[in-house]
Amino acid sequence: MITLEQLQLQTLQVLGLTGVLSVLAGGLFHRSHFCTLGAISDWVIMGDANRAKQWAVALAVAILGFGGMSSLGWVSPVNTMYGNTQLPWLSLWLGGALFGSGMVLGSGCTSKSLVRLGAGNLKSLVVLMAMGISALAALRGLTAVWRVHSIDLLTVGTGPGPFLGQWLAHLTGLTPSWAGWVSACGVSGLLLLWVFKDRRTLDRSAVFSGVGIGAIVVALWWVSGVLGFVPEHPQTLEPAFLATASGRMESMSLTAPVAFVLDAFMYFSDGGKRLSVGMVMVIGLLLGAFCSARWQGTFRWEGFTQTADLGRHLLGGALMGMGAVMAMGCSIGQGLSGLSSLSLGSCIAVFGIVLGAVATLHWQMYRAEVLA
Repeated sequence: MITLEQLQLQTLQVLGLTGVLSVLAGGLFHRSHFCTLGAISDWVIMGDANRAKQWAVALAVAILGFGGMSSLGWVSPVNTMYGNTQLPWLSLWLGGALFGSGMVLGSGCTSKSLVRLGAGNLKSLVVLMAMGISALAALRGLTAVWRVHSIDLLTVGTGPGPFLGQWLAHLTGLTPSWAGWVSACGVSGLLLLWVFKDRRTLDRSAVFSGVGIGAIVVALWWVSGVLGFVPEHPQTLEPAFLATASGRMESMSLTAPVAFVLDAFMYFSDGGKRLSVGMVMVIGLLLGAFCSARWQGTFRWEGFTQTADLGRHLLGGALMGMGAVMAMGCSIGQGLSGLSSLSLGSCIAVFGIVLGAVATLHWQMYRAEVLA
């Protein structure tokens, strides 16, 4: 059993490496214009699938990486926050839809808002503040009481398990590790087949940046699930994952950590706050985007010029904060990290995110035509 001093050193290693990877992610997000909303809106409005393919490549790499580590026994999907045997299906779907609608009104998802703020856009600061307050309320406030006693009660059992690999193992008799690897290869293979089926219009830079982002998601899984794993905590004598807010292994997730950063900023002196990998990701992503913008010479301050625009961004941030808590993650937390584990709940949440975003985009286009 490790000592408390060794535990503290290991925790610092987890947080430090998470910070380095998050700074790299922030720079890559900024340079590559990686954005879930951008991928959806480009496809819906202009019929351009390049950013959707960038997102698909990132997801395929993340799925393969997580599946490979699972097959080797390094990590297990049941140790993630997505490993619940009961799925709150309505909360996942409705929360995803609220988040998807909010990211359209707020001009970007959580990651995009952090990247834009790092590049000097103060509109995104307003979005992130509204998001953080709304997420805190959904986690611990008045809306949390409503959520826990209403839609969270509507659940459905997952049968063999909450992951695709567990279902495949149940149906085929394969071991869970092999079934997980086969599932990962199958899903990522389909994604890559779609990406590369028409190479004439394929943007190679989008593919390379997608590979980089997917690799960072995998690396964060390793940091949390391997480097940060303690078989026997010296205080509780139980297995533990260090510096995670959920107590389980985590990869990239941003909306709830934004709320935790805001909470720590306001109430740090009460002595109960501790730094988590999610909070480090938020700070690192912001710093990485700032460094990239300054290096590129594109940093500049931006703000609101119209009251209506301010109102839309405030509403968008509030919907994203509430929606991400209900859906147990945002377009990154569920869309990349959750889906990389082939979680069935993540599929429901991401379906809601896409549906909410597409519906709101169509509403905006219809409104523009009516007012034109």
